[in-house]
Amino acid sequence: MAPASPAPYFADIAQGPAEAQAHWLTTGDGLRIRAGHWRPVGPAAGAAEGTLLLCPGRTEYIEKYGPFAADMTARGYAVLAVDWRGQGLADRALSDRRLGHVGHFDEFQQDMAALLAHAAALDLPRPWHLLGHSMGGAIGLRALMDGLDVASCIFTAPMWGIRIPVALRPLAYALTRFGRHMGLNHRLVPTTTIEQYVQVTPFAGNTLTNDPQMYAFLQMQMERQPDLVLGGPTVQWLGAAMLECAALAQAPSPDLPCLTFLGDSEQIVATGPIHERMARWPGGRLELVAEAQHEILMERPAVRTRVLDQIVAHMRAAR
Repeated sequence: MAPASPAPYFADIAQGPAEAQAHWLTTGDGLRIRAGHWRPVGPAAGAAEGTLLLCPGRTEYIEKYGPFAADMTARGYAVLAVDWRGQGLADRALSDRRLGHVGHFDEFQQDMAALLAHAAALDLPRPWHLLGHSMGGAIGLRALMDGLDVASCIFTAPMWGIRIPVALRPLAYALTRFGRHMGLNHRLVPTTTIEQYVQVTPFAGNTLTNDPQMYAFLQMQMERQPDLVLGGPTVQWLGAAMLECAALAQAPSPDLPCLTFLGDSEQIVATGPIHERMARWPGGRLELVAEAQHEILMERPAVRTRVLDQIVAHMRAAR
């Protein structure tokens, strides 16, 4: 893989630690993705506790995790995040860059390999831990099943199943099975929009967070950096995601300390597969988070602090 080179990082919208760096990475199949990392500074720098390898969800980008990085670096942990292919500033597959598209979920493991090589080149402090949110929970779980060497893992609202309303399931299965033959693979999934969710949805009644300040933070990022915008997924993305979730469900859980958080008001991912997976994870624990929706790391301050303290305790116990 080609060595990393400096990449843009929008510090003004990230509201994260001042000591941030972003780099372009080249994947094994020749795509350009973006990685960003934050290291502990001040008193925490001299006693770094480890590194969180952050696997973001669909539509996400490095700057979204600025506040989380600030919280974690203050606790002594470095954070490394990625713009997966097809989102953020990474290469996108289609001419309309707002369409979320991937051919097969295996492609994301090429991004993961590039990210791990970058972490090693940066000599980020050990031990390493994986944190996967939403779609990143599926990508991260696959990497663990393939032998990713980390001390522990954490998941927040992992996408181990696709939440599809009962009335739409026949349509979803038909589209994913016959979409290619009908020339629909690059079409937007029905009921989704070409704009990013926070651009078209008011705070009242949203399905992401109960914190109005965090919601306004996400809206501000889309307004100031429209190149980061990603709308709904394509039919091909949906089919690939459904196949990956089904394949993951058949595989045993890794023998690794695992802490998974699920909000009591989750409405984005299917919750059944999360309960099923954690019930059979050796050394795994499922934490149901009261007064929380999908973006558990971007919830109200009291909820966020409680979750972050649990994450840190989990990682320290796994050293």
